[in-house]
Amino acid sequence: MSSKRKRRTVQQLEGLAAGEKLKRQNLTTDTSPWGWVGTEVTNASDITAEHRLATCNFAQRSTASFCPNKFAQKRPASVEPARQVTPADGELADDVIVISEDEAPNCSKRACKKNPNCLNYLGQDKWENEDGAMKAYLATMKLGHDPQLDDRKAGLPVGLKNLGATCYANAFIQVWYQDLAFRNGVYQCQPSQDKEHSFEDSPVFRLQATFAALQEGKKSVFNPIKLVESLKLKTNEQQDAQEFSKLFMSHLDNEFQKQLNPALKHLLADQGQQAYCTTCQECGTRSERESDFLEVEVNLENNSSLTDRIEALLQPETLSGDNQYSCSHCNSLQDATRQVILRKLPPILHFSLLRFVFDLTTMERKKSKHNISFPSVLDMNRFLEPPSGPQTAKSLADESENIYDLKGVLLHKGPSAYHGHYEAMVFDVMHNSWFQFNDEVVTKKPTAMKAAEEKDKPKASQNGRPRPIAKKRRIEDSDDEVVEVDPKGQSKAPPAATTSTMMSKDAYMLVYARRGSRQEHQLQAPPKPPPRALEAVQKLNREHEEACASYQEKRDAVTSRFEELRQRMSSIYRSWHVSSHDQKSVVASQQALEQFLSRHLSKESGGSKTPNGTSKTPLESEASSRSASTIPMDTEALKVPTPLEDEISISSVVCAHGRLDPDRADDMKRIDYGAYERMVEEEGCIFQPELSPEDVCEECVRDIFIEKLYQYEHPKRVAEFDAVREAADSGNYWVSKAWLKDWRQAKPKMHEHLEEDPPPDADPYGSHVRCEHGGLSLNTTSRVRISAEACLLLKSWFPSWETLAEDTERCAICEAGIEISREDKQVMRKKAEDEKARLKHMHDNALNGNTNLLENVPCAMIPAQFVRSWRQWIMRPSLNPRPEAPNTSSFLCEHGLLAIDPNTSDLDTSVCLIRRHDWDVLEELYQACPLIAVQNRSYSDENGVSHNEFEHEIEVCAECRRKRKSDYDMTEVTIRILGVDDPNPTPETFLTASQRPNTVNGSRQTTITTYASRHFGPQRQSKRLRKATARRERRLCISKTMSVKDIKLLIQEQMDVPTICQRLFYQGHELLDNEVTVPTLGILANDVLDLREESEDVDLLDESDSEVPRKKRRDEGGGFGGTLLSGDPTSEDPPSEHTASPPTSGTCPACTFENLPTAPICSICETRL
Repeated sequence: MSSKRKRRTVQQLEGLAAGEKLKRQNLTTDTSPWGWVGTEVTNASDITAEHRLATCNFAQRSTASFCPNKFAQKRPASVEPARQVTPADGELADDVIVISEDEAPNCSKRACKKNPNCLNYLGQDKWENEDGAMKAYLATMKLGHDPQLDDRKAGLPVGLKNLGATCYANAFIQVWYQDLAFRNGVYQCQPSQDKEHSFEDSPVFRLQATFAALQEGKKSVFNPIKLVESLKLKTNEQQDAQEFSKLFMSHLDNEFQKQLNPALKHLLADQGQQAYCTTCQECGTRSERESDFLEVEVNLENNSSLTDRIEALLQPETLSGDNQYSCSHCNSLQDATRQVILRKLPPILHFSLLRFVFDLTTMERKKSKHNISFPSVLDMNRFLEPPSGPQTAKSLADESENIYDLKGVLLHKGPSAYHGHYEAMVFDVMHNSWFQFNDEVVTKKPTAMKAAEEKDKPKASQNGRPRPIAKKRRIEDSDDEVVEVDPKGQSKAPPAATTSTMMSKDAYMLVYARRGSRQEHQLQAPPKPPPRALEAVQKLNREHEEACASYQEKRDAVTSRFEELRQRMSSIYRSWHVSSHDQKSVVASQQALEQFLSRHLSKESGGSKTPNGTSKTPLESEASSRSASTIPMDTEALKVPTPLEDEISISSVVCAHGRLDPDRADDMKRIDYGAYERMVEEEGCIFQPELSPEDVCEECVRDIFIEKLYQYEHPKRVAEFDAVREAADSGNYWVSKAWLKDWRQAKPKMHEHLEEDPPPDADPYGSHVRCEHGGLSLNTTSRVRISAEACLLLKSWFPSWETLAEDTERCAICEAGIEISREDKQVMRKKAEDEKARLKHMHDNALNGNTNLLENVPCAMIPAQFVRSWRQWIMRPSLNPRPEAPNTSSFLCEHGLLAIDPNTSDLDTSVCLIRRHDWDVLEELYQACPLIAVQNRSYSDENGVSHNEFEHEIEVCAECRRKRKSDYDMTEVTIRILGVDDPNPTPETFLTASQRPNTVNGSRQTTITTYASRHFGPQRQSKRLRKATARRERRLCISKTMSVKDIKLLIQEQMDVPTICQRLFYQGHELLDNEVTVPTLGILANDVLDLREESEDVDLLDESDSEVPRKKRRDEGGGFGGTLLSGDPTSEDPPSEHTASPPTSGTCPACTFENLPTAPICSICETRL
């Protein structure tokens, strides 16, 4: 029996004692990257190459494990005979535990994040997943769109591309296409030709080609651009789908009438017949006016049904009062009844639901949100006029023909009548299913809408009992839902009319088809397209097939290259692991290896970078690497220019000296040198710079060593100092308290990188112990005692430090200065109290904005800054200096005249008015001069309005005043917003206002600030207050470099007035030129600008879906004017241009009311026609 291996002894670490702090140096061991600092090496000169390797976990002592490569190809294990383990005496076989000798280290992405020897989690999974790698590689190849994705899906019809706003046409084309009889008629129609329109440019041929593409096309989406161009439709304007249907059907009817085939002539001529009958209630005379129709227009009411709305349409209307009927038999106005009578129905019956109604309050159209329910099978017999004679077999047969099946529902998505989206739900007879056509997207709907040929009889269940009526089911939609509801009750109509009912609030038009011969024709095979249309479609199919073949060829070539590339990449990363420290290797960053693995699979990489900084596509990169690997290594090959190599930067692990940075060792990875050579030869990829583990930077290791040695020794020094710090009864020394507190920290703030700590007497700590005279400082709170042993210990670490003993006397000079300073402060405080008592009025009222106390009182002007500084000195005379004498000479110009005008806005925040008595005190205490005397006098004019006017003995120098007011870089101006009733300023009104004194209680308030406010600059005001005040002002800060446009933008930013609504006035002149600058206008400091805020024109703003009444009626656009459908086939306007053409009928473009063709205006909304 083989001897059992002893278990590995695990060293038991002792825990911390109670109250003991964990020391950082205790965590480091000799196997950690920097565990040798302070133990093996205490001087930077003793650092060896082994120590440098250890900093990056490259040394032999490193504990970083060599993880096995998880992606290496596994070799089949050799079959070895099982070991026979003989149990010992008393043991069972299950009691023997076999310990493996080759236990693999624990390898995980988290555990090996900082391991330079583990390369398992760098993105190899992307290449291992062949399908995912292939998909990513194809994306980087930029092969373009795969045309095979456009192949027609089995079981789904073809969609139509929306060219911008042509969804209304796409919806109707899908409905028309599913009518096999109509499709057959379009196919048999021969397009007319003329000199201007060729055969292939005619709308009929383009419709044939469109139907042929929907039928025989091999793409899932067809582009009807040729049909749209032939009709000259505006692709960027959405039109009314009903109007498009009417006009296009009228155009096709004209083309069908030109055909020789009688069936085509009557294809659209087979219309319904209705009569407008008016019956006189007096004599019973009945007058009729018959007309043909293809569709029935019904009004909407909320939660109504289609049958209810048809009945409401056919209800008699009473003509009475002002609307009486002029009876030809009675020769007078009589009460009468008028009603619509349906006599004959067309094979295809359209119900136009009037979703868009005209609102007389807003003079615009709006969309109705009413729900309407409609059946899948509709019995129209009860709505037809009953036969006058006795019912015959033929009349009974006719009744069975008036059963209609629902074939299509047109939907309008969106809340507005002026924009939205049209979709169609159509029943496909060939697939026997309902489909929803949303332009390019075609979706098969659930079978809730039953086909017309299915009988609506209740089916018996397995137990023989009749099945209950189905619950409500929904056909989900993007914005709305078409809901199938239960019948409200058992109908008395024939069984064919009792069917499922749908409900929708977006249904715009319903298409019903009559059961009968046309229905039986639709059950046959689909008609064949004409040869020329079929050839056009086959040409498109061939182009699509060629595109698919070309794309597949390129894809196959790329796939072949991908397989070669994947094999090369996998062979590299499966062999790049390092298994020992002695193995030759290259160091790279983790990001560089991840970039190498993802360079062929990532779109963001955008190819690789060449040495000159240009980018190469993935195909070029692969061709470069492939050609590089095929170059023979001989002297002749060296003459051949080699391709540019891809450089991958490893700067994230490189220091400023161009070597490996030990501080970034966690991001380093080393790979086998042989694998790196394969990367260079086969992939043309090199690391920049190329470094090996021996290239660890010596300078960086030395600098980091110095800091780590400090972190290792500093706590020991602090602990050694704390052991002898306690001061004795005598023989102690002083040290700076702030220095000692900071120095004892684990990371002192005083410590500078790579520098020794400053000694205790360095600035600013030296003044904490010694005064400026070299004696003991008087501030006892800034120093602390330490023992003599602690002092000697500090001297050994800081030899230049000099301190004082505990028994040193305090500095006599500093003590004498303290006494003198205390007496001076008492004198200064007494002086401040005296000045405050004598200048109490100036102290309490200056700079508070109160002007009432200085009316008719002699005053003097002084600088406002003197008052502010004087108040600060009064509050804290010991800390703030006493201000100098107020210098009022700054208010005088070089001519000895006033440079400011008290009766204008010159009295700003730099000027303050005080009483003459206070000036006399200042003149006594501060020798203030010269005196600038003013007096604010109030008087009343002949109208009893009070005014204020400043009188001053010294005259104002206008020239110097203007020069002074123009000398500024930044200044504040006042923006006065004119009220609604205020007239626009003019030069005359400006001169009058500037010469008029200030009004106190009149309509004009004073703009002079006698006492400047303490808060100057732009003030934040409430929007509600600003809007509620008819006249308001705002201070703005402007510069000399600003233009009128800049000022308007500043007003918009700070006053919320759009620039388009601003009208600025200066001195009565409106500022119309936005490029004029402030100096050109002559705007002075603290000047005034007038602003009038004009109201915004709502018609210039974007339209919204809200139902708010508007000032102007919305422009309805030109409709189909300028197109082929407008009756002007010679128009050559391009489809995308907006062209206006005169209306060809009396249809109102606003409310869509049918007026007489000769009517000049609409009789409903009075819109000009």
